Amino acid sequence: MTLEPWQWVLAVLAAFLVGVSKTGIAGLGMLFVVIFAQIMPAKQATGFVLPLLCFGDLVAVASYRQHANWSHVWRMFPPAAVGVVLGFLAMNRINDHEARLLIGGIVLSLIGLHLVRRWRGGGQETQHGVWYALVVGILAGFTTLVANAAGPLMAIYLLAMRLPKMEYMGTGAVFFMLLNLFKVPFMVNLGLVSASSFSFNLMLAPVVLTGGLVGRKLLAKINQRWFENLALALSALAAIELIFRLSTFLFTKLRS
Repeated sequence: MTLEPWQWVLAVLAAFLVGVSKTGIAGLGMLFVVIFAQIMPAKQATGFVLPLLCFGDLVAVASYRQHANWSHVWRMFPPAAVGVVLGFLAMNRINDHEARLLIGGIVLSLIGLHLVRRWRGGGQETQHGVWYALVVGILAGFTTLVANAAGPLMAIYLLAMRLPKMEYMGTGAVFFMLLNLFKVPFMVNLGLVSASSFSFNLMLAPVVLTGGLVGRKLLAKINQRWFENLALALSALAAIELIFRLSTFLFTKLRS
């Protein structure tokens, strides 16, 4: 695989954002997914970015593992693993545009649910049944396999659990490390992770590390309320962007 100079610039920017999102501003996850999708076909980008995500996860776990809430990790990981398998089975049965509409609709629905629950609880923690972790876990696993888009879903779940920002980051770091490592054999089987793509990942790994160090400094400057609102807003923007791209595609098709 050969990249043009402008593509290298975008790849370096996206790799930097991988690091920042893993240790500082979690909602930036969808931004680097979009950038990589401008460099290469969407499905190929999903596999290309996976090793970078795994490296970013290791940086995040090294930074925040002591803050992880393992009860949430074990509650979410089994259904997420099921979702990965479902995404693997669906990968060749749905196209990119259908996946974007599905993921965008799911994220916006969960954001609406979260806001309603927060409003009813007067801003306090509300109870979520076992079904909530089960449903969000399966959806997160499915969307991460299809489009590396589980970040907004996990953000909504952790916000709904009212975790302090350090516990949020530690729990998310461990969860995504396990989930992304679990995905690797499936992506290799699909031919989306290869020796060629991995060589590019190795060149971008120092950029991910740099972004991770910057992210840690940013996190220290953000208070809890701003952290929650920023994560929620970025998740909503990610969902809207997915739906907007699909709407633009459909409008273009209708006019042609």
